[in-house]
Amino acid sequence: MLDAPRSGVLVAWANALLSGRVAPDDAVTRITDGDDPHRVVGLPGESGEVGLSLALGRLRALGVTGLRLALPAPGDPLGLPGPPAFNDAALEAGEAAVTVGLRGHQLGLVPEASVYGPAGDQAVRVLWRVHEVADRPPSGPFLAEADRELAGALTQATAELLRLDVAGTGARAHAVRAALHDRGSGSSAESPLAPGCPPRAVRVVEQARRVTAILAIAAGDHGAALNAYEMSARASTLAPLERACRRALVAAFGAALEPSAAE
Repeated sequence: MLDAPRSGVLVAWANALLSGRVAPDDAVTRITDGDDPHRVVGLPGESGEVGLSLALGRLRALGVTGLRLALPAPGDPLGLPGPPAFNDAALEAGEAAVTVGLRGHQLGLVPEASVYGPAGDQAVRVLWRVHEVADRPPSGPFLAEADRELAGALTQATAELLRLDVAGTGARAHAVRAALHDRGSGSSAESPLAPGCPPRAVRVVEQARRVTAILAIAAGDHGAALNAYEMSARASTLAPLERACRRALVAAFGAALEPSAAE
């Protein structure tokens, strides 16, 4: 998850499009971001696969007013409304987007990405598969709450990881320690977010990206955790930080839908 989740980028730019902040071509360009043209299958009123631009127009015509992000993990169905078939597909992908605004039901979009081509010259195909899902009101997390949770989890994890010295020595150790102490610039120059997202959302996404880097490095090296107890302690430390990171991304990418989005 070092890169922005595809569903998060779809949520941010589709919301900007649906609110009239960006043009369709601009939204599609940012959502695809170098992939082959995305395709969408299963849309009501459409047979077979359609292009992303047509799909976004169809969602608007159906009455969709926005999208929100789901980033589930085993044991934590974050953002998933059901039914089980959709939840299972989203859990396998690790992400999904869910519509807002329809009556009686909503739609869920799950990305299926495939890489093809020879090494050094590979391309990515993305198919968004549409499911009918339960109509449940969003239950958060909201941006301010998720921001505080992520900051708190990072503070606790920093102290505990350094106490355990889980990074050990060598290149991985230096990378973990640098990431733990680097507060980042908060620059939005390369932000995957779209116009209409509040500045706080940009900061939260950048923080979440840094935390994701910490998680990837720390989880990939046994470092100085020489016994089973210390390894278990590290896993226990990383788990709440990983969940706080996912919650922060859900809130940040969907922040344009919050009533208090303007800061």
